[in-house]
Amino acid sequence: MLRHLMALFLLVLPLSLAAQDAGAPEPGAVPAIDRSATGGAQTLEDILRRQKGLPVDDTFRRGNLGAPPPGVPQLGTLGGASDPDLWRALRYNEAEMTVSNAQPGGAVLIQDGGIWWLEFRRGPLATYGGWLLLGTLGLLALFFVLRGRIRIEGGKTGRTVTRFRFIERFAHWMMGGAFILLALTGLMTLFGRKYFIDWFGLEFNAQLLIVSKLIHNNVAWAFMLGLVMVFVMWVWHNLPDRTDLTWFAQAGGIFGKKHPPAKKFNAGQKLIFWSVILLGGSISVSGLSLLFPFQLPLFDATFQVLNGWGVNDWFGMRPFPTGLSPQEEMQFAQLWHAIVSFGLMAVILAHIYIGSLGMEGAYDAMGSGEVDEAWAEQHHSIWYEKVKAREAEAGGAEAHPAE
Repeated sequence: MLRHLMALFLLVLPLSLAAQDAGAPEPGAVPAIDRSATGGAQTLEDILRRQKGLPVDDTFRRGNLGAPPPGVPQLGTLGGASDPDLWRALRYNEAEMTVSNAQPGGAVLIQDGGIWWLEFRRGPLATYGGWLLLGTLGLLALFFVLRGRIRIEGGKTGRTVTRFRFIERFAHWMMGGAFILLALTGLMTLFGRKYFIDWFGLEFNAQLLIVSKLIHNNVAWAFMLGLVMVFVMWVWHNLPDRTDLTWFAQAGGIFGKKHPPAKKFNAGQKLIFWSVILLGGSISVSGLSLLFPFQLPLFDATFQVLNGWGVNDWFGMRPFPTGLSPQEEMQFAQLWHAIVSFGLMAVILAHIYIGSLGMEGAYDAMGSGEVDEAWAEQHHSIWYEKVKAREAEAGGAEAHPAE
């Protein structure tokens, strides 16, 4: 699973660094800037480069912390430092201080990594993520208009066969219900400040987001438990086999009346399964890092490995940042958490559509656990034949799901 998560990481991570690398020159190429007109202080060109996310040589500020020259005694309570000098020392995390917070990031009072993170979160993340969900809903609506509902050929027989046991349905609904709550509360957190304040007002929106955070942090445990249960119970049924090639060749029978043979899970369901396991697992790991940022840092060590492999050169980017503060770890983890979540939400929207409005009889599988024999034979003929064979061997006893 680690290899799959790493592959996903490499596909999505360049987006999270785009705000820093947009228009950036070659690594380490920082042009010299004439600061004679400002007496050595920053210039308009410094400010513009910083706003664009371009590298800036700030040694003229970093080295101006007010320390007296060697051999010169300290004068007064501040020595040779003024208030601006002390603020610069705090800015570059070089001030000597004592803090009561024992956490590793407690002494980091100022860090400007949050600027690009906030801009990316408000801009590309919200924009592209929102359009992904709206676009998925639009495509599903268009598909329904063009294809209509997939009906059971010949109608229902009135005879049913057990599709999923109670424990399977319990794990599915616990994971699915938890994910819906997580998705809604996550979207409220991302879009609440931009949209909901105008609708509900500041006070109501603040309370809404407090409740959303409480739900999000606690329901996450149910999602992770369901994810583990579903993986253990269904992983063997979702391994690829030759029947998947036939299913793909016939497009799952979606565009015609001929339905390809399938076992307990067809190729389309296997894609859903592995999307949920891999994306859901990645979301869970990044979520745990956000819940326990000082105990489970993810990105500093990962970036060091990626730099060692030269991955940044594959995409023409600067080396990935290392030596991250706990705050920066949380910023990367939050972006990764949100990006992967948007992808899984799009997958789940398609899954909900097929399991409810898109296909007649599909909901019964997770509703009561019993499906009509005509539906079973039409969509999972190999699995259905095994079930009937077991019934025959048992002398007509009650059917149980084929393993």
